[in-house]
Amino acid sequence: MRDLTELTDVEEPAWPLLSEKLSTTSSVSLEVLPVDPAQGRGTLLQLQVTARSWLGALALNCGGVVLDSGWLRIYGSPGEETPTGPPGLAEVNDFPARFDPAWRPEGGLVVGHDVLGGVFVLNGPDPEADGRPGRPGEMIYFAPDSLRWESLEVGHGAWLNWLLTGGMDQFYDTLRWPGWRGESGALTGVQGLSVFPFLWSADARRDLSATSRRPVPLAEILDLHRSSAFKLDSVDPGFFGEVHD
Repeated sequence: MRDLTELTDVEEPAWPLLSEKLSTTSSVSLEVLPVDPAQGRGTLLQLQVTARSWLGALALNCGGVVLDSGWLRIYGSPGEETPTGPPGLAEVNDFPARFDPAWRPEGGLVVGHDVLGGVFVLNGPDPEADGRPGRPGEMIYFAPDSLRWESLEVGHGAWLNWLLTGGMDQFYDTLRWPGWRGESGALTGVQGLSVFPFLWSADARRDLSATSRRPVPLAEILDLHRSSAFKLDSVDPGFFGEVHD
């Protein structure tokens, strides 16, 4: 196990480059949240990744990133300045209260949620054993319209770069409706949009704009998706992250 100094005092830390990219991107609207330095150090230590990686840079230096009018939340180490903002990476993944060298995230690390209850996860060392697609260290997505995991076939850094360069438009093309920005932008960082008929139904696929939508706790949507996926496939899709009010 590496101590905090080994993780932070590295050559070519990623944050200067990532910070510049976040401040200059014009492909997507975003908000960079202020960091809690103590939480950032604790999160980095538990993750055991260095500040040279984009994951480590976010955890150590950033409170999180809210993209595209609140549509997607990427988790970091938020300070108290954003009480209605999204939770931190440590809270979402239920990190131990104190550093535990034996602890590992269940089924991979939850790094982001969208307002529909889609879940972005960084695969752990044995995705197959966890019932997840993709290779170790690759990003996967639990899709709210199919209730199944999908492999994105890229690592965390490439995924984040793709988001910041306009990749969301095509990715969510069939899951957005006229006026979606106003609805997602009005949510707090722990809310999502409940859609009825459900996104995986034929009715929703036929005319998404005709569905009804209302703000609810994101945890409620995640619980619904996990239980519905189990009913449909008799397979538990696993941990989706903890998002509390």
